[in-house]
Amino acid sequence: MNAIGQSHTRIDARAKVLGTAQYPGDIDLPGQLWMKIRFAGRPHARIVRLDTSRAEAHPGVVAVFTAKDVPVNGYGLGTPDQPVLCGPGSTSAGADVVRFVGDQVALVVAETEQAAAEARDLIDIEWQDLPLITDIDAALQPGAHEIVASAPGNVFIRYRIRKGEVSTAWADCDVIVQGEYHTPMQEHAYLQPEAGVSYIDDEGRVTVKVAGQWTHEDQLQIAHSLGLPAEQIRVIYPAIGGAFGGREDMSIQIVLALAAWKLRRPVKIIWSREESIVGHHKRHAFRIRAKWGAKRDGTLVAVESEVVSDAGPYAYTSPKVLGNATLLATGAYEIPHVAVDALTVATNNVPGGAFRGFGGPQATFAAEMQMDKLAAALGLDPVAIRLKNALTDDSIWSVGTRGPKGVTIKQVIADCATAAGWDAAADAARTRPASGAPHLRRGRGFACAVKNIGFSFGAPESSEARVEIQGDGEIERVIVFAAGSDCGQGAHTAFVQMAAAGAGVSFDKVEIVASDTATSGDSGSASASRLTYMAGSAIKGAAEAARKKWDEEERPANASFVFRPTPTTGFGADDGHCDPNFAYGYVAEVADVEVDLETGQVRLVEIVCADDVGRAINPQLVAGQIEGAIVQAAGYAVLENFVMREGRVLTPHLSTYLIPTVLDVPERVKPVILEYAEPGGPWGARGMAEMPYLPLAPAVAAAIHDATGVWIDQFPYTPERVLQALIDAGVVTEA
Repeated sequence: MNAIGQSHTRIDARAKVLGTAQYPGDIDLPGQLWMKIRFAGRPHARIVRLDTSRAEAHPGVVAVFTAKDVPVNGYGLGTPDQPVLCGPGSTSAGADVVRFVGDQVALVVAETEQAAAEARDLIDIEWQDLPLITDIDAALQPGAHEIVASAPGNVFIRYRIRKGEVSTAWADCDVIVQGEYHTPMQEHAYLQPEAGVSYIDDEGRVTVKVAGQWTHEDQLQIAHSLGLPAEQIRVIYPAIGGAFGGREDMSIQIVLALAAWKLRRPVKIIWSREESIVGHHKRHAFRIRAKWGAKRDGTLVAVESEVVSDAGPYAYTSPKVLGNATLLATGAYEIPHVAVDALTVATNNVPGGAFRGFGGPQATFAAEMQMDKLAAALGLDPVAIRLKNALTDDSIWSVGTRGPKGVTIKQVIADCATAAGWDAAADAARTRPASGAPHLRRGRGFACAVKNIGFSFGAPESSEARVEIQGDGEIERVIVFAAGSDCGQGAHTAFVQMAAAGAGVSFDKVEIVASDTATSGDSGSASASRLTYMAGSAIKGAAEAARKKWDEEERPANASFVFRPTPTTGFGADDGHCDPNFAYGYVAEVADVEVDLETGQVRLVEIVCADDVGRAINPQLVAGQIEGAIVQAAGYAVLENFVMREGRVLTPHLSTYLIPTVLDVPERVKPVILEYAEPGGPWGARGMAEMPYLPLAPAVAAAIHDATGVWIDQFPYTPERVLQALIDAGVVTEA
């Protein structure tokens, strides 16, 4: 009867296959109006005059809303520093300034979508352009224009880690390698662009049906901006067409609620793909300068690193992303002497925010590149040097404390190498040309990583669930109430499995009521690989308590449970010492690639990905997460080239910003699901959705080096970039 560890079919599979699943853009309500948004379209300017008269007079227009109509004109996840609408007449200082091209200026609400779009283009704006800063170094120059008040000196936050004595440790190193690494912005490119509908429900609540990642946080931010109590706002998530962190920060939630609240009629909006690409945040671009030293036998001695991210003009989750990158700048390794300085910088680029891995992919790229360069300089096997230095339960991390018990990165490295048939001697003897073509070279690379599970650095962390057991003589059905968001990863199916296990019933007896602030307590965000661990622990507690009541003849039996993990702490001000996370996941990957010396094209042949998930609640869903993460990370590593120039997006369409198609994905992805139980997780489970993403880019970089002998410290590895690197290194001659 135990549903844990079984590959049950997803509970939403049939509706999605048949096309009957209701995504936000599919929902229409009687008497609904349509909204269109006037975006800034310029990266930094003051709105001197905003004339909406022509738009208001357009046939079919019901209302035009501007900054003066927003009761509390500021919002943000953590720091409310972004105006809901930019323009004159706002209650908030500085709201008359737009700071990136996607800032929202005015809302047009009309009887039809076409009328709203036509009227939007009739809004007249007089602009005063302001100094433009799109480079992190320019932003940090003395006298640079300050972009936003929340970033004095154009710095949102700084972190530092100090462990040991780095300045004297270099003398103990037999080899030192240095590098400067650049990681790019990345578009989330989820299936459905931002869409939703808002209305007043039967109890008078402003109700927003939209795709998101945290219903209760959306509720609080909407309530804040409308100046209403939270209980007067209701947020419901229908089916969600992907998120990956891109729906963690707000986009249309507040403006939809504002219009429905003002007009007392349903209001709907669907963004175009171009509006989505321009209007929501991206993965942070990072620059990381690193210096690593080791003994002749490969023992790491010292690391010095400068970590800088481009936050764009508003805080979003940039401080938290930077925290993860700061911690992971030293990789999955124990190092006696560490100095890390990190900062996130304000610019007029599209904001940086949450994206699968949350600072981990960027920091892991630099750390793993450094490890590979050390291995090459010392003539050591890349796997062996990692095994020698990998963290254990007894290791002191860079932040001066031991990690939570259950550190398995050594086992994961070894298991991945075994699964991939890694053998240094065999690899060294491997024939370089592939398929008999001399211009095609094969290479193999290895990389590994750790990833936090749950909120970090002292952020409040909890999850609530309620379970009701119905039946008299026997249990007829079990209903689990949980707000956690299923963004397509299958979380709700896992919730049902965990409720079934906790209540001691079969999978088919469980129903779920999910993602509605009116029916569930706060589950927290579908981010930080936390839902299986956090919501699962809450569901387990509620289900077991409800079953106990039912066994004691309480019918129906209801129980709620709030799970709180071991508290974490933030960086110490002087040395960064802290207890940053209550749990981690561990991952290693081997990438086999083929490089075309004539064109620079990099083809991913096979990826072996080993993940310690603690316990696979649903093995098929875990395998799907691994495969999906690899494909998305492959786009990040070799294909997706987000281009901004002078604060403007030059790749605003999927015809110019290329994401992987079926012809671009690796030929083979081999998921290796490892189950070393996490001591604090439900049934031993860890979270895992982000882990497979982190090591892919450095594994590909190592494989390119293996094939060509060339290190390329910046990606994506487009044909142009790779070919130019090969020419610069003299591997091939320019045609």
